[in-house]
Amino acid sequence: MSMLDIIEDATTILAPQEPGDHDRFSHYVRKEDIIRSTFDSVPVTALCGKTWVANKSPEKYPVCPDCKAVFEDDQKFLGSNL
Repeated sequence: MSMLDIIEDATTILAPQEPGDHDRFSHYVRKEDIIRSTFDSVPVTALCGKTWVANKSPEKYPVCPDCKAVFEDDQKFLGSNL
């Protein structure tokens, strides 16, 4: 999987802390998984480990801090090993 294949998708967090928190983050997911989830209702797994069926617009939500940290760490690792 190439890091270029990662896209964001809105979904829920793993453990809602307050009412409504379950709809507050966009997550990083492989592009082909998002497409399959959208059309076939197959669950996807984000970099942070969250699994769900993609069905919302990610632009409405902030990026999941855990997904962002994993993505940035991977970018640093890949950049240092090129």
